[in-house]
Amino acid sequence: MTGTLKVIGIGPGAAELITPAAQRALESVDVIIGYKTYLRLIDHLAPDTPRQATGMRQEVPRVNQAVELARAGQRVALVSSGDAGVYGMAGLVFEVLRERGENGIGVEVVPGVSALNAAASLLGAPLMMDFAAISLSDQLVPRDEILRRLELAVQAGFVLALYNPKGKKRTEPFERACEILARHLPPETPVGIVRDAYRTGQSIELITLTGLPAAEVNMVTTVIVGNRHTFAHHGKMVTPRGYANKYELDQTDE
Repeated sequence: MTGTLKVIGIGPGAAELITPAAQRALESVDVIIGYKTYLRLIDHLAPDTPRQATGMRQEVPRVNQAVELARAGQRVALVSSGDAGVYGMAGLVFEVLRERGENGIGVEVVPGVSALNAAASLLGAPLMMDFAAISLSDQLVPRDEILRRLELAVQAGFVLALYNPKGKKRTEPFERACEILARHLPPETPVGIVRDAYRTGQSIELITLTGLPAAEVNMVTTVIVGNRHTFAHHGKMVTPRGYANKYELDQTDE
């Protein structure tokens, strides 16, 4: 009998931000598979359920392992940080299933709080209008394609949520991204930098675009770059939705 595969987003890391649906899903399976760091974040959930951990950049073997166990009749959970469908494992699961010609495995994607949601909540309200999420990692996507998307997005006026801005050896995409942003945005544009959102070691900075090239960012950092309407107010970053164009904002009901 064929089993099932649940692809579960566990949020940014804090226990209180793991959704009840994700908790129920984790408690309903026979085995939980994931990157070892993410499994440590949920070691308090379903503690008696066996875990199978893999290392970084082992995504394809991890998914195939999950598929094999599901084919053997087990109920399998495959975990992602944030949301499984936003730079997570859900897409790869469906790609692998198509490549293998697997049609009998029931797959459920359980959503979670994404990194951009987590970072935005800590910064204030920077994503109130149209925004674009772009990963600066060129491990899977050509660098020139990433930078082209970034330039078009900033020219179009989107607020930008930048994932994976810089690695230990991978610095050029971030440096070139800063150059692109500086060409199209005022130097006083607000920029939010959130590291380890809702995890131990969390840090939050609100700077301007001028300071971005020298900012300390890494693979657990989410950078949110405002557009020409974004402002800073009492340490918070806000992108207005447009209410002031239609209403008196100090209006009260009488």
